[in-house]
Amino acid sequence: MQPLFNLFVLLLYFLIANPVYSDSAAGKNLPYANANEIGAVATVNPLATQAGMEAFESGGNAIDAAVTAALTLGVVDSHNSGIGGGAFVLVHWADGSVEAIDGREMAPGAASRDMFVRNGKADPELSQTGALAVGIPGSLAAYQHLIQKGGKRSLSDALQPGASLSIKGFPIDSVFANRIGRVADKIRQFPATSSLLLDDEGEPLGRGDILVQPDLALTYLKIAKQGVEYFYRGDFAALTAKWMHENGGIITADDFRNYQIKSRRPVDTYYNGYRIIGFPPPSSGGVHVAQILNMLGYLPVKSLATGERYHLLAEIMKRAFADRAYWLGDPDYSRVPRGIIDPDYAKKLVATIDPVRVTTVKQHGMPPNHDVDLFEKHTTHVAAADKQGNWVAITTTLNTSFGSKVVVPGTGVLLNNQMDDFSIQPGVANAFGLIGQEANSIAPGKRPLSSMSPTIVLKDAQPVLTLGAAGGPTIITQVVQALVNTLDLGMPLDEAVAASRIHHQWSPDLLFVETSIHQDILDALSGKGHVLKNREHLGSTQAIGIDENGNFVSISEPRIQKLNTAREN
Repeated sequence: MQPLFNLFVLLLYFLIANPVYSDSAAGKNLPYANANEIGAVATVNPLATQAGMEAFESGGNAIDAAVTAALTLGVVDSHNSGIGGGAFVLVHWADGSVEAIDGREMAPGAASRDMFVRNGKADPELSQTGALAVGIPGSLAAYQHLIQKGGKRSLSDALQPGASLSIKGFPIDSVFANRIGRVADKIRQFPATSSLLLDDEGEPLGRGDILVQPDLALTYLKIAKQGVEYFYRGDFAALTAKWMHENGGIITADDFRNYQIKSRRPVDTYYNGYRIIGFPPPSSGGVHVAQILNMLGYLPVKSLATGERYHLLAEIMKRAFADRAYWLGDPDYSRVPRGIIDPDYAKKLVATIDPVRVTTVKQHGMPPNHDVDLFEKHTTHVAAADKQGNWVAITTTLNTSFGSKVVVPGTGVLLNNQMDDFSIQPGVANAFGLIGQEANSIAPGKRPLSSMSPTIVLKDAQPVLTLGAAGGPTIITQVVQALVNTLDLGMPLDEAVAASRIHHQWSPDLLFVETSIHQDILDALSGKGHVLKNREHLGSTQAIGIDENGNFVSISEPRIQKLNTAREN
């Protein structure tokens, strides 16, 4: 009876949904970022942005819009995110309070420190692909908490656009198609994923192909009807545990049952007259955005030439990432010192920088009171805001493209590979080239370190900017550069996001530079001793601000839009 019921539900929704693909249904004539007199939304996909704006039109607020957009991204941007992954949510509530909601994945109860070590050597393939790579997803629990606390609509309402798009299907864009092509060999290892993302000949779906996801639609509809209990304590958890048992995994139904979000104390710092609110550990983003800004606060940023600014930024980034590698981890398991964001510590680090030459950073620094003053125990970003004062920053991820590449049969849900964000062996780099030490080692129930950096900026106690980014470790440096461009250099928000970027993460000892940077500046950086590595673009930022008339300004990453446009022409 159940398969017949499922078929009936799908047919019913299919009849309700419009199966004709106009340009607007394909997202071609829809904005990636949008704003009106009610509120604003910015995402990396126009269909998700439209769903968020429609939540406003249906009586919702920024909370409803953000959750709706995030759940829709899990359908149309599933190489980056979905309910099989995790999320950090930073929210400025209308009453002026601020909350950091930790929906990061948790290690399974049977996880162990050396679970990816074979014959004395770490095997990154095990932490990046397949059953062992998966952490317990937390996004859905975070969205439920957010919408129950401050939304005007229900979680069921927020799931409907994603369910509808799963049934109708949508044309795959160039970026999505490119991601499938990159990892097709790994996708072929998993039948349910192959049937979703490959054609009948086993080849990757291409740009313009219609992706229909009936199993994911049913999962969304069952959550809409039964609540998150279906996911964490019901059939989804049971199906996942069964698949794991049959395929060498260690996740159990109890792991899902034991998952819980954490409410954490946000990271606060002050820069150039603004209050910068970031996400605390197990995010490294808020800590190191604050640390980098603290160091920049001792420099005459406004008066620096572009080449000088890039040089000093690179040297500052390098010192922050050296600290990240040693000190950062889940504060419920590791001793993460608050002294990293101490302004006096920043001053000491700045004193080690040579303004005209590259300096070698051999190891991490020693923050003050590092043993006693501690923090409390591919990715996408959603920004949303409303006139009532609700401002939301959600950064959510499966980790690398399509996560672990695992779709549990019958669910349509792609599962993350977030276990790779742990230090699987001290000094061994993860998929993004980042290394870590004991603070980020694996333990049962522990949450892996993240670079996700949802950020909210206040001026005179009022929110004026919300932003975040995607792109692994470049998330931190993208957010910093957007803040410098707006708060120091006075750029309009669209120019601040579009401006050329650099990135240094200490290891490898390379300065990544976008190809748009003028050759004279690149020559100057090389002359100071930087080893340059060209990249077409570094990451993807979404942001919402306020213009001089008090109107919302909503910005989505122009690099992604240009990339899609270029590949379609």
